[in-house]
Amino acid sequence: MSDILDQAHDTFISECFDLLAEMETNLQQLQVEPENPELVHAVFRVAHTIKGSAGLFGQDEIVSFTHGVENALDRVRDGLLTINGRMIDLLLECRDHLERLIEGINQPPDRALVDDSRRLLDQLKQLCSNVDKAQQSPADDPTAAISAKPPAEYTADVDREQDLRVSNCNWHISLHFGVDVFRNGMEPLSFIRYLGQLGRITSIQPVVDRIPCLEQLDPESCFIGFEIDFDSDTDKQTIMDVFEFVADDSRISILPPHSKLADYAELITQLKLENANYRIGELLTKSGALTERELNQALAQQQSKVASEAHLPLGQILVEQGSIDRSTLGVALAKQKREKERHHHESKSIRVDAERLDQLINLVGELVIAGAGTQLKAEQLGDEGLQESVSVVSRLVEEIRDRSLRLRMVHIGETFNRFNRVVRDVSRELGKTIRLEIQGGDTELDKSVVEKIGDPLTHLVRNAIDHGIESSEERTRAGKPAQGTVTLKSYHDSGNIVIEVADDGGGIDADKVYRKAVERGLVSEAQPLSEAEKLRLILEAGLSTKDAVSDLSGRGVGMDVVKKNVEALRGTIEVESQLGQGSTLRIRLPLTLSIIDGFLVGVGDSSYVIQLDSVVECIEFAKLETVRQHGGHYINLRGEVLPYLNLRALFGDQDGHAERENIVVVRSGGQKAGLIVDQLLGEYQTVIKPLSQIFARLSGISGSTILGSGDVAMILDIEALVKEAERGGHASA
Repeated sequence: MSDILDQAHDTFISECFDLLAEMETNLQQLQVEPENPELVHAVFRVAHTIKGSAGLFGQDEIVSFTHGVENALDRVRDGLLTINGRMIDLLLECRDHLERLIEGINQPPDRALVDDSRRLLDQLKQLCSNVDKAQQSPADDPTAAISAKPPAEYTADVDREQDLRVSNCNWHISLHFGVDVFRNGMEPLSFIRYLGQLGRITSIQPVVDRIPCLEQLDPESCFIGFEIDFDSDTDKQTIMDVFEFVADDSRISILPPHSKLADYAELITQLKLENANYRIGELLTKSGALTERELNQALAQQQSKVASEAHLPLGQILVEQGSIDRSTLGVALAKQKREKERHHHESKSIRVDAERLDQLINLVGELVIAGAGTQLKAEQLGDEGLQESVSVVSRLVEEIRDRSLRLRMVHIGETFNRFNRVVRDVSRELGKTIRLEIQGGDTELDKSVVEKIGDPLTHLVRNAIDHGIESSEERTRAGKPAQGTVTLKSYHDSGNIVIEVADDGGGIDADKVYRKAVERGLVSEAQPLSEAEKLRLILEAGLSTKDAVSDLSGRGVGMDVVKKNVEALRGTIEVESQLGQGSTLRIRLPLTLSIIDGFLVGVGDSSYVIQLDSVVECIEFAKLETVRQHGGHYINLRGEVLPYLNLRALFGDQDGHAERENIVVVRSGGQKAGLIVDQLLGEYQTVIKPLSQIFARLSGISGSTILGSGDVAMILDIEALVKEAERGGHASA
């Protein structure tokens, strides 16, 4: 039983962190759309959900704090509090405090956390109390207009066409109380007073045509009704709930404002339904266009004898009784049809422990290796039936592999969205006006890579804000917009994912970086470097171009750590910059860290694997024209000049020479090069095994794998080899 409770407790904490991430995203969006009520409702739902879950686990401190946040958000939802910069700051601070409270659930009580809770709750209460005091005014009494009306207005000869008009922007409530409402202990005006607390009664006209002559008048009976125009953002069901205690004996019709019709249509269209079996009445009720009472009345009429003989559909009855309009009904019917058509495509989501998923991927990797061994044995035996069976199994294993890897794929946009807060906080701290632009947020990446790339990206974004973007005054003088832009972009390229952090700031002075590097002894003054090589020096430890040290940067630590973290993920980092226009740091990472599609080649007695997505084509080397110039080797590939490397020479295997050499043309980052190999052994499912720390500085190799024969094959680092070919170097690995 305790294991189940522990698991539930862990799930609660995990879900809270997901909800807080959603809360932060919505609060950031509220800065852009402060008038969007859906964003306010979404933030409120997060606080309410966390409060309810925390109550189940006895987390009273979290319950108390979220209750205070709920109270403030309630005032915002009611239009009493305005969303502004100060309000967003306070709510973001409350969100961060909630995160700290949740992180400290399994730790001893922290006095500082308690003090922070009280401080933030006091600020929230102060905001709410200021609003409540402002609301206490006699002029706001909704019944004041009723009691002020002289008896002379209560006449039966009022122009009914004018009185029953429906305002384009207000709810219209037609309210006819039952005759016995007084005998049941109800006072009609009290309901109207209560209605006034939900909005503003803009017009109210009595309906007195049921009042009998004086001789027949019963003082204990009610004959009066009201036609009310009501201005409120509330929903139809909430208005109907006001008259709950008299609904059985009264005739109540609630017509929405014209603006609500479009809202209902949008709500119906955007509804997320659990299944495709929703009936039309349930769909309309769920969207708020129809109340439960109106639905029950229509169902009762449909089941009556007259209606059943006429076979009237429910939608037609609802339109005829005035509960909905035809356009809203049409939208609901279309939604119902679409959901039924899409039902077989719907999928359900479940939460799976990451460790279990990793175990599954590891087992699939071992299955791939075992399958390769079985296939090799089948080929050696020469049994065609066995080979065919192994081929079927291999195809199924490949499909299982692909589907298993997709289980770990997540959209990188979830990581990118976190940086809205980073940009907001850091730019405020530095007094700069900066916006974040996100591109390619739907690009998928292995979850393990996403988790490890967060910190390097944070440093790059902070660097772009501090080092890259100039102050508003400098930008204006340079003819740029006062607001700077930091761009996060991701896309796939040759089996890798590329993440770019770009800014439109002042750029990096490559010569200044070079001089700093010379001063610190990182490079020799006599050593000639290209522009790109000078820019890459900013990735070296202890180098900074910042003249003044700040809390954010300037100490020369951080960029080298970014480089190490990226390289630990088998990735690379590139630097591009143009003075006065901005800089781009480009991170290139493998899509997954576990299993890839490879292309197996032989060089001497050794085997090597090239990532299949990097392979462009394979050609017999003897058929190509070669030339040696500028210290490098080149081939003429149909008019295109490409550098190439001989892997036998590169890896120090000088013994022997293949009778027929082949060249594999590979691509990396838009650059192509050729690799000379002895044998082309075909496609190969490759399970990546990390290299020992002993081989950490091994150039041109990114990992290893186990072949079906049990031999070890090295996985080639294509990007490093392409760069080596461009340099024309043949230094031994």
